[in-house]
Amino acid sequence: QVRLVESGGDLVQAGGSLKVSCAISGLIRGAAISMNWYRQAPGKEREWVGSIIRGGTTNYADSVKGRFIISNPVKNTLDLQMNSLKSEDTGIYYCNINGQRGYWGQGTQVTVSS
Repeated sequence: QVRLVESGGDLVQAGGSLKVSCAISGLIRGAAISMNWYRQAPGKEREWVGSIIRGGTTNYADSVKGRFIISNPVKNTLDLQMNSLKSEDTGIYYCNINGQRGYWGQGTQVTVSS
C-alpha cells in the first residue's frame, strides 16, 4: 500500500523560509513518473505548485518560480524548500505521486503571517 506523509508545516513570517517534506512508502521501484506538490488556500481550489519528473527535471508554477525548490534527496523523500514566503503562500500543502489520479498525502498546513 502506497503511503505519503507530509510534515514540516508551520507558522512563519512573510519573507521567511520553510521546508516541508513528504515521506513515501510502499511505492514500487520505478513507479513514480512525477512527484508533485500541490496546495490549497482557504476558500480556493487546490493548485499545482511544482513537479520533479523522472530524470530530475523540475517545473514550477509561475507564482512560486524562483522562490520554491523541489528535491528528491533520497529515494523515499520529497522536499519542498520555500523561500521568500508571502501571505498568499498560506495553505495546505499536499504531496502527490503521478498526478490527479495518483497517490496523495493528507497535507500539512503552512501559514504565512504578514
